[in-house]
Amino acid sequence: MASLEELRTERLKKLELLRAKGINPYPVAVKRDYELAEVVKNFTKLSTRKKPINLVGRVRALRGQGGILFFDFNDGTANFQGVIKKDEITEADFALFRDTVDIGDFIGVAGSLFVTKREEKTLAVKSWQMLAKSLRPLPDKWHGLADVEERFRRRYLDSLMSPEVRERYIFRSNLITAIRNFLNQAGFLEVETPILQPLAGGATAKPFKTHHDALDIEMFLRVSEELYLKRLLVGGFPRVYSLSRNFRNEGIDATHNPEFTMLEFYEAYSSAETQRTLVEKLMLTLVKELTGGTTISFDNQLIDFASKFKVVTYFDLLKRYALIPDPENIKREDLFLRASQLGIKAEKSEAREKLMDAIYKKVCRPKLIQPTFIIDYPKNYLPLAKQLENNLDLVDAFQLVAGGMEVAKAFSELNDPLEQTARFAEQDKQKAAGDAEAQATDQDFIEALEYGMPPAGGVGIGIDRLMMLLTNTQNIREVIFFPTLKPKQS
Repeated sequence: MASLEELRTERLKKLELLRAKGINPYPVAVKRDYELAEVVKNFTKLSTRKKPINLVGRVRALRGQGGILFFDFNDGTANFQGVIKKDEITEADFALFRDTVDIGDFIGVAGSLFVTKREEKTLAVKSWQMLAKSLRPLPDKWHGLADVEERFRRRYLDSLMSPEVRERYIFRSNLITAIRNFLNQAGFLEVETPILQPLAGGATAKPFKTHHDALDIEMFLRVSEELYLKRLLVGGFPRVYSLSRNFRNEGIDATHNPEFTMLEFYEAYSSAETQRTLVEKLMLTLVKELTGGTTISFDNQLIDFASKFKVVTYFDLLKRYALIPDPENIKREDLFLRASQLGIKAEKSEAREKLMDAIYKKVCRPKLIQPTFIIDYPKNYLPLAKQLENNLDLVDAFQLVAGGMEVAKAFSELNDPLEQTARFAEQDKQKAAGDAEAQATDQDFIEALEYGMPPAGGVGIGIDRLMMLLTNTQNIREVIFFPTLKPKQS
């Protein structure tokens, strides 16, 4: 079997042959009358066309010998068959095709349509043109590679060779379109916010840092759009949303990638409770539009989005699954001990809420298969959420979990500038104690709140995890076209 370098050398020789004959193997102009999908759909009508039909595509298969050569080509819309016969084309053009065309090349062909004896729709080629000569062979069995990461590194080949992968990314595009349609019809305005920010706020996460030379200031890549979207509520926009990339300097695992896509939307004069209704409607709408039904299969479990979503409190989950009898009042030391018993690695100095969250993620969340809203979180767990009026130790918030995976997080937005200042101060203490994910005090945001922000409900939905759920995918790298990877060692 020839090596990759030997095959590349052979293709370079074919490239030089084309150039020696005065042919540009990468021409500017391309003649195309129809996409191949149109040809397949309107084959009968186009077969009567008297003028030659010009088609283009990448060669995906070559077969035949002697005076007749069959090939399959694809332009991204459909596959189609072509045939070149020695007695129906100039001898020079036939020989050049035979001697220079490889699987993977892009070609333009002109001819007439007919049906073969095997009832295969085919183009009888009268002339052809090289559009882009490929120098590397396409993989024969890409998914058979031992190094799975090669699929992620060369995603362009992964999608080219695997119809399943290609369809997954078409599904992703359709998902984002469906989300936009839903929110636009509900009266939300799509907006953009800065990616480079002087403070990384809006989420408990470690940011990426950079430096702006002209201003000579440290800046951060966005970890969340929340604080800027809330500024727009202050500015008089009652319903806003953004679909954007966020960046968090965190570990990589099956559900985390440092660069990811988030949907965030905020509605003035609403609350977490009204947003629960909207989120439930959104999820059912997406499942119906994208799958044609109301149930999906994820990790060998059927998940029903038509039934009313369950509602459970955060503390009830810890009682039921983590066997913590009194999570409301448990001491941090006892919580650390329970985390250790459950095999959770944590620092003794870690905040009580972070220990509790680690326990929840380890033993509670995996048990929630059907769509479930978790409500009533500790105040210090969500520093941007409004407190419950009947219990100031809790905030009015929810998470949506399905298939054991967090899909959405939302809350009644804190709009009291004095309380927000106090919450930020508590975060500053945690940051000083070594918590790199704690949020920093954003004085500009506090100033905006002092001008007045209406009561509001806000929601964040991770698009990548939603994609995992809806496409029954177990690793986030399978739903991000170009996931973050460590550079390959040369």
